Amino acid sequence: MSTTWNDSRFGPGSYEHSSQEDRSAPRVRVHITASLRPSGARGFSTTVRDLSLGGFTASSPGRLQPQNRCWITFPGFEAMQAEVIWWEAGIVGAAFDTMLHPAIFEEIVNRHSNLGLSLDPDQPS
Repeated sequence: MSTTWNDSRFGPGSYEHSSQEDRSAPRVRVHITASLRPSGARGFSTTVRDLSLGGFTASSPGRLQPQNRCWITFPGFEAMQAEVIWWEAGIVGAAFDTMLHPAIFEEIVNRHSNLGLSLDPDQPS
């Protein structure tokens, strides 16, 4: 099975493509210590570098294979299942199985940053 961005699985309109490329969802650079557990392996501490409603990028000392499952746990939240989309030079990009609710996204970001993010256009940021 081909796993390039041009095939039907990852092409425009696919969840994987949208979660990684659609810039209409807020994508926030963060520095959050979390736990990442790949399927069939032990979890490890990671630093989440960017977060959106559809996915995240994080440090990963070992190679994670695309299409494999993983679980990310932010302090104070339950584990969230995701699919590995890519891994390169110690960084993994993953798409959440279920997009984050905007309120959960906002809470994670606000707990771990000084950005004062608000997704409500009527609320000041």
